[in-house]
Amino acid sequence: MATIVPQPDTQVTTLPSAAANQTATPAQLQARIRDPRLDFYRGIAMFIILTAHIPGNRWTGWIPARFGFSDATEIFVFCSGMASAIAFGGSYSRKGWALGSARVGFRVWQVFWAHIGLFFFIAMMMAALDTYGGFEKSYANSLNLGHFFDDTMPQLVGLFTLTYVPNYFDILPMYLVVLGLMPLLMAMEKISLWAVAATSVVIWLAANPYVIGLGPDGLALAAEPWSDRKWFFNPFGWQLLFFTGFAFMKGWLPKPPVSKTLIIVAAVFVVFSAPFGSWKVFLWVQAWNQDLADAIRQVWSLTKEWRNKSDFGLLRYAHFLSLAYLGWVIAGEGGKRLIASGHSLGARIWAVLLKLITKVGQQSLAVFVFSMALARLIGFVLDQTGRAITTTAIANLTGYVLIILVAFAAAWFKSQPWRAKR
Repeated sequence: MATIVPQPDTQVTTLPSAAANQTATPAQLQARIRDPRLDFYRGIAMFIILTAHIPGNRWTGWIPARFGFSDATEIFVFCSGMASAIAFGGSYSRKGWALGSARVGFRVWQVFWAHIGLFFFIAMMMAALDTYGGFEKSYANSLNLGHFFDDTMPQLVGLFTLTYVPNYFDILPMYLVVLGLMPLLMAMEKISLWAVAATSVVIWLAANPYVIGLGPDGLALAAEPWSDRKWFFNPFGWQLLFFTGFAFMKGWLPKPPVSKTLIIVAAVFVVFSAPFGSWKVFLWVQAWNQDLADAIRQVWSLTKEWRNKSDFGLLRYAHFLSLAYLGWVIAGEGGKRLIASGHSLGARIWAVLLKLITKVGQQSLAVFVFSMALARLIGFVLDQTGRAITTTAIANLTGYVLIILVAFAAAWFKSQPWRAKR
């Protein structure tokens, strides 16, 4: 299941130093070139996220998760860290640790209520379908919500204390915990950047003790009181990727060089790891060469923990960093290769697509909450109309249009056009 981590809704520009900000003229400020990379890539991931969450969607056979260890989840967690460095890193620098942490706490508060609201809206929608629809299947049970409706009082307490976290609703709780670790990491910065790195790595190792030979079961959080199931997205594992993105945007890590050697190494790893990280690619290899497939199948069992999604295994980390490097190189410095140039029809079409995709990326929280509910509704419609190729295409494209509209609506409301202009 591909999911996302919604980030602070930030816009990224190529910024000069603080000293230059103080002396820049209005004309110079207007002349700054917008860097579209962060918003573009998380916008792309949002379309993938919607596709992946539509039940029985034919198009999920072609999302990135089918071709390697990492998927759209990594894109959003990494971009979340980068966006958080922009949104919160400046608060720590300008206002100090206490007020910077207070701002993080306020964001945690917002995301917590987004999680609660999303759960109740989708639960209501599934209950309405089961109560008034008279369908053969139970839509509430399709999300494993039977315990909530059958024994509501303890599950209601669990929902608010995050001890009851159904699988479909697990990404926002993970993000809350990762955000909650930010004050700790920022406190470590006062000691040294090595202390920051050591803290993040130690927390990741606590979730992945197999790396140092301490067994398969690491630090995790209970997802439901009636079983031993843990949170699908273990925040103690996924924080490593979040703070990697944070470190790059904060300047703790230098930007990687554009090197032919690195490009080749990253591309080779992405291509040749595909049959080891994707059953889809593995089946292609099996159809081509059974002996090679048998050899690869043996490796699958050996790498089970290293590619684990819940705890964010090390192979997923390496795979995503390879993809991210290739995407960074392709986009060019400041995202210059993403920005359309010229007046040809192709350039004009790309300019429009870039605007739509980046707008979706900018309004991540609003789009995410809407898309999670929309995906279940589209799945219901497909149940009634069938999943023919044409019907599925119309359903997906309609979903894309709707999340674009939500992104523009959210941006419009945030601009507060009703307020008097100064």
